[in-house]
Amino acid sequence: MKNKLIIPHRIVTVDPNNTILLNHAVEIVDGKIERIVPLKDENISEYDGEILNYQNYTLIPGFIQTHIHLCQTLFRGFADDLELFDWLQKKIFPYENSHTKNSLRASVRLGLNDLITGGTTTFLDMGTLRHQEIIFEELISSGLRAFAGNCMMDRNELYPEFCETTDWNLKSTYDWAKSFHDSNNGKVKFGFAPRFVLSCSEKLLIETKEMTKDFPGSLFHTHSSENKAEVETVRKMTGKENVEYFDSIGILYSHTVLAHCIHLNDKEVKTLKKNSVRVAHCPSSNLKLGSGIANVPHYIKEGISVSLGADGAPCNNSLSAFNEMRHAALIQKPIHGPTAMDALTVFRLATIEGAKALHIENEVGSIETGKKADLVLLDLEKADQPLQLDNDNVYSSIVYSASKENVKVVMIDGELVMDDGRCLMFDEDELIKNGKKELNQLIKRC
Repeated sequence: MKNKLIIPHRIVTVDPNNTILLNHAVEIVDGKIERIVPLKDENISEYDGEILNYQNYTLIPGFIQTHIHLCQTLFRGFADDLELFDWLQKKIFPYENSHTKNSLRASVRLGLNDLITGGTTTFLDMGTLRHQEIIFEELISSGLRAFAGNCMMDRNELYPEFCETTDWNLKSTYDWAKSFHDSNNGKVKFGFAPRFVLSCSEKLLIETKEMTKDFPGSLFHTHSSENKAEVETVRKMTGKENVEYFDSIGILYSHTVLAHCIHLNDKEVKTLKKNSVRVAHCPSSNLKLGSGIANVPHYIKEGISVSLGADGAPCNNSLSAFNEMRHAALIQKPIHGPTAMDALTVFRLATIEGAKALHIENEVGSIETGKKADLVLLDLEKADQPLQLDNDNVYSSIVYSASKENVKVVMIDGELVMDDGRCLMFDEDELIKNGKKELNQLIKRC
């Protein structure tokens, strides 16, 4: 692998001091950031390696999303304007249940293309019930950094066809974890993923948590307290609040990632903090499904880890980290005031805080010496951006004004996966053509 020297206009490091650098270059050696050097100290003409000159672009860490459903990308636009239970029962469960290996592969590739072109380089995916090996094959082929696992379900009152036995879930999960955890030179890791309380027996939840001990560095990933009807149903089933129930059966710990956490009481918030649980905040999904607004400023004030995820395309219609940042900031301001969830705080949620949620903050999430070169270059010199862009308003520019249209270059381990605004991993026309074919066939199967 040839050494690279990247020369951007600006470097937004997201280091502990939130340093922003001008007139600096980043050297990449063996996929890692070797050094960050002032240009005045570097003799460019004598550099023995590849020089990538991006002097009009802003260099940032790749975005990290902590709750995604790649299997649902094919259903974008086919499950709109519904609340959660109707959305699951009438649309998502029938669609996911009808996936073949080919339709699942088409869905995953569409999702990966969406993530790459939006500047996401690492994510946590919930998978689906069957054919999980397809998702792992595509993750490995794409080169993205990911945690993933099959979505475990051993009961389903909303759509009974879409579940398997407890033993099947446990055996299949263990086999997939053995095959794919720490694969692709450690870039792909396992995230054990029982879907939520209403689709999982207590035995399944407890034994899955035990299973994580055999796979160091893995995660326990599930949904929690997303919808008022869900919370009420869990209360009737267990006699407890959602987080209280999880705590009572011992599945909350530092490697637990709970998606949503909208409807929590004070005791539950304290429980999350006590167990160092990670919260994956999905504001666009929560708005579109009418689920509510999580009290993220309070969680952050309490020292709870919060990061961002786009969720699945049908509950959001976009997998863009930019959308999640913008919504994460804006929805809190009418409640907590205009200074709540400032742009810097939100940008950190999409980068280094995402890395902390996944326990890989020593590898990615910021631009610092020794970290993996998972990098994104943005063109912020456009008419839809502040015309006088400086270090004081660059976070505002990214969070409030930018979109995936501003993403020009994406690197993972220092290797280009997107260049000049074009994804190098997929032929988008072919993705669309094949996706339409598989979607039409899937709908006929439902």
